[in-house]
Amino acid sequence: MTVKVGVIGTGMIGLDHIRRLTEVLAGARVVAVSDINPERVAAVVERIPGARAYPTGEALIDAADVDAILIASWGPTHEAYLLHAIKAGKPVFCEKPLATTQEACLRVIDAEVAHGKRLVQVGFMRRFDHAYRVLKDTVTSGAIGAPLLYHAAHRNPSVPDTYTSDMAIIDTLVHDIDVARWLFDEEVTGIAIRAPRANSKGGILRDPIFALMDMAGGALVTVEVSVNIDYAYDIRGEMSGESGTVELAESNAVVVKSKGVAAGRVPADWRERFITAYDEEFRAWLAAAAQGTATGPSAWDGYAAQAVCDAGVRAAASGEIEPVRLRERPGLYQ
Repeated sequence: MTVKVGVIGTGMIGLDHIRRLTEVLAGARVVAVSDINPERVAAVVERIPGARAYPTGEALIDAADVDAILIASWGPTHEAYLLHAIKAGKPVFCEKPLATTQEACLRVIDAEVAHGKRLVQVGFMRRFDHAYRVLKDTVTSGAIGAPLLYHAAHRNPSVPDTYTSDMAIIDTLVHDIDVARWLFDEEVTGIAIRAPRANSKGGILRDPIFALMDMAGGALVTVEVSVNIDYAYDIRGEMSGESGTVELAESNAVVVKSKGVAAGRVPADWRERFITAYDEEFRAWLAAAAQGTATGPSAWDGYAAQAVCDAGVRAAASGEIEPVRLRERPGLYQ
C-alpha cells in the first residue's frame, strides 16, 4: 500500500522529510503540503508531481486523499493539528515537541485515549539509530548486569543567534531525556542542572550545562550539553552496569594516518549523524500508518519528555533538584 501523506511545515526539517518521502523511501507519496508561507509551499508543490497546496493545516488534514499527516511546523501549532488529526482518525507523525506545555500534551493524550488506539508517533529518532539500538539490546540482555549509571554528551559545533539558554534543555537535552527513559524503561523522577564557567564562544548563553537525572528505579543519568564546542557534532553515550559497560562506538569508516597522527572523522551536523535513523523511523511510521495506527515513541513519551524539560528549566533557575511529577499512565501506552 502507498500511504498518501500530507506535510504541514516546510522549514528545514519539513523539507528534509519531504526529500526522504519522495526520493529515499518506498511506500509513500506526498500529495498535500501546507505552511504559513504560501510562497514556500508553492515552490515545494511545483517540484512534486500531483501534490496540492492547502491554505491551512486543518484543510490539509480534512482532505479526502490524505491518509496520514506529517507535522513539522512551529512547536506551538502542534497541539491543534494533532487534535484535528486524531478527530479525523488519521495517523500522524509529529516532530518534537509533541506540544509546548504539559497541559497541551495531556489534551492530546486524552484525545488519543478517547479514540481508542494509537495514532501519534513522536520524532525521537535516536530510538531508531542502529548504535543506540545495539546499546539498548546489550543492556536488556543482561550482559553488563543491572544498569546503574548512564553518561551522555551532546556537542554542537555552534548554534544560531536565535538559540536561547533554555533551548539547551527543551530542544537539545530533550533527546537524551527520551533516550534515558527508553534505555531504563522507567521515568525520570528528578533533575538538576549545573553550569560551569561559560564557553566564551557562546556569548551570553548558559553553555555548557551538566544535567543530573534521577530514574525511578534508583539509577542516575548524567548529560553534558555543549552547543558551541567548535570541533564537530559529537554524540556520546555509555551505560555502566554491575559487571560491565557498553558505549556508543566512534562511527568512522576509516582511520587516516598522516604526519604522525592517526585520525578519524566526526560528523558535521545532526543530519549526517542521524540520517539513517531518520530513514528508519519513517519506515516504521509508514508501515504502521498503512495499518491505520502508530508505533515507536508515543504521545505519552512526548508528554513525559516535556515534563522533564519543564523541571529542567526550573532547576536551571533554582539550582536545586526539581521533582518530575506525571499523571498516571493510561493503559493505551503500557
